[in-house]
Amino acid sequence: MAKIFLTGATGFVGSHLAEKLLQQGHELRVLLRTTSNLRWIADLNLESFYGSLDNPQSLLSGLKDIDVVIHCAALTKALKNEDYYKVNFEGTKKLVDLIINNNLPVKRFVFISSQAAAGPASSFEPVTEEDEPHPVSEYGKSKLLAEKYILEQKGKLPFTIIRPPAVYGPRDTDVLQFFQTVKRGIIPKWQNRDKYASFVYVKDLVEGIALAAEHEKARDKIYFIADAQPYSWDDLARVVIDFFKTKAIHVPIPLGAVKIIAAVSERWSKITKQPSIINRQKVAELLPDFWICSPKKIQKELGFATQTSLENGVKQTLEWYVEHKWI
Repeated sequence: MAKIFLTGATGFVGSHLAEKLLQQGHELRVLLRTTSNLRWIADLNLESFYGSLDNPQSLLSGLKDIDVVIHCAALTKALKNEDYYKVNFEGTKKLVDLIINNNLPVKRFVFISSQAAAGPASSFEPVTEEDEPHPVSEYGKSKLLAEKYILEQKGKLPFTIIRPPAVYGPRDTDVLQFFQTVKRGIIPKWQNRDKYASFVYVKDLVEGIALAAEHEKARDKIYFIADAQPYSWDDLARVVIDFFKTKAIHVPIPLGAVKIIAAVSERWSKITKQPSIINRQKVAELLPDFWICSPKKIQKELGFATQTSLENGVKQTLEWYVEHKWI
């Protein structure tokens, strides 16, 4: 079993990944801040290490005996565009440089990127790892910059880059808002058009990450981890409607209305100092009709495929939300 250093362990994906790694018998050390909310990992048998990517030297003692580093920490919502680059690019660069410059014997650096770094598809033909990236948001661009820097270190640091698409599951707060809206009887239809996306249930995602982190064939590779087929947001809505035994109607949301909502939301965010999920960057990601990626590469090379159907994954997620009174 490996000794693993994990960043972002208190977040949605990171906390599920921490659980999976411990279940597999790995020794886990997680990077925390003194202000970190430990609610999802408080009961886990792991080692806490306090430090900050802003001060990479503070991490040196925590990395000296580590086999695998999994960098899951990221900024997905920001008050200022430059914050995406400060955290997602500069933070990653500092961590990579620290490992290389100090000749730390890390056997694998796993970077949890995003499909946003690759950009959307132009049709039902999914994007692949070999396609030229074309991110449409500052978040995606910051993730792609981090990917490119890691790729430039080939031969100096063994790496694996994972690009998840839309992730859903217990503890998520983003797709939750869509579920809440549908439960209230409204199915938003952006630009009055069907939108399609690749999805992955969080427990399937962390299973794939854990496999790729140690698999020799995953060395110096990029992988999408997603369900084999894409879905429309209406497909998710139908599961919600069936689960709650309710009814819902489509409500067209024209582009102009979305932009107004985003502008108002951004102004409110400046007042509250809290970034919102609806902003102009998110609008840029809402415009494409096909956020579809192909999982064929990881299936072919590592033999990995997701096991949770959309219906079962969404139902398990909704059961968790109900139990925790989130919906």
